[in-house]
Amino acid sequence: MSKDLNDVAPSKGEASTLYVALEVSASSWVVGIGDPELDKIGMHKLAPADTGGILEKIGKACAGEGGPSRVLLTYEAGYEGFWLARWLGEHAPEIDVVVCDPASLEVVRRKRRAKTDRIDARKMVRALRAWDGGDRDAMSPVRIPTVEEEDAKRLLRRRERLVKERLRLANAIAGLLRLHGVSAGNPAKSGFRARLDGLETAYGRELPPVLLAEIHGILDRLELAVAELKTVEAEKAAALKASKAALDSLQDGGADDADPAQGALDDRPGKDGGREAAGTAPKPAPDRAHCAAALVRLRGIGPNDALLLDTELFCRDFRNRRELASLAGLAPVPFASGGIDHDQGISKAGNTMLRKHLVQMAWRWLQHQPNSALSKWYKDYVSARDGRSRKRGIVALARKLLVALWRYATAGLVPEGAVLSRT
Repeated sequence: MSKDLNDVAPSKGEASTLYVALEVSASSWVVGIGDPELDKIGMHKLAPADTGGILEKIGKACAGEGGPSRVLLTYEAGYEGFWLARWLGEHAPEIDVVVCDPASLEVVRRKRRAKTDRIDARKMVRALRAWDGGDRDAMSPVRIPTVEEEDAKRLLRRRERLVKERLRLANAIAGLLRLHGVSAGNPAKSGFRARLDGLETAYGRELPPVLLAEIHGILDRLELAVAELKTVEAEKAAALKASKAALDSLQDGGADDADPAQGALDDRPGKDGGREAAGTAPKPAPDRAHCAAALVRLRGIGPNDALLLDTELFCRDFRNRRELASLAGLAPVPFASGGIDHDQGISKAGNTMLRKHLVQMAWRWLQHQPNSALSKWYKDYVSARDGRSRKRGIVALARKLLVALWRYATAGLVPEGAVLSRT
């Protein structure tokens, strides 16, 4: 008679490792601790952010002779960010922390399934044990960024939020005025407040006082957003200027041809036409300070594009093109089961802001780099198909452009046929 999998004794590696999982929420934290000798998971409930309680529970589980020599802890990446992993790295460096992607954990596909914090903590302990045993499909770890990398992303994300806020408030004011047949121009421009005093409705009366008070209140918030946006634009220009200075100093220092920034200054494509050998990945640049300045020298890549790619994407190391496209949510998702075989499009599981800007970059690339190999590929793709292929083609072009820019930023391989601007 076969033995139940739950009754199988842990291996030697599992017996020397204590597996801990945290189910984090705003109301309470649930800690699941897998017993290294028995197939049993102890559950403990703690107050939110009770880091001392976590260390106390782990210390009790490791106490005694013959206790586990290694502690492996995991929790889901989410609203709490990575502060807990950093805190444990500072105060308990002996604990190995693995932050997992919540979407990578397997769940039962029943219409109604039981889901509680305790159940989730147990599942994470089992998934962590399987992942540590070599099953890389049990869960997917998330890369923990440094504080500096995470802070560098804030500039463009802040700008993105302010641009949306400016548009929302300006549309709100314009909508209120249109109720009375008034069109007074763009509320975000200077001098709009002065024009409000002399405005009349389309039926010849002054603007109602309550409406005017509401518009002035929205205009106050709009002016704050516009002023903050100007500050962000100045900071963005300073960041790009610092990157350009780093690139210029690298040139003056006589960097060799293998350096990515030096390769970016060469108008000629690589020996293989900007392509790398299959299965190989360019070596990451040793210094990213000049990355944005090198990217902006490609015609069609603006300052926002360069800083976005630098802070959101090229701060990481990628082993292949699939990992690169997955982060941007541009990886293809095939579906083949039995007699069914079709493509489900792109995953859309990555960085939404990055994916949106990459599609916009692809349209600009067609305009500014019409003689490049990527632009020619898109024209051939669309001309051989019906009109609906333009949407599919531009997404595919965005993915190809992303890979080409990655090779350019990391290995200095200029996209085939692309034009570099010296200004």
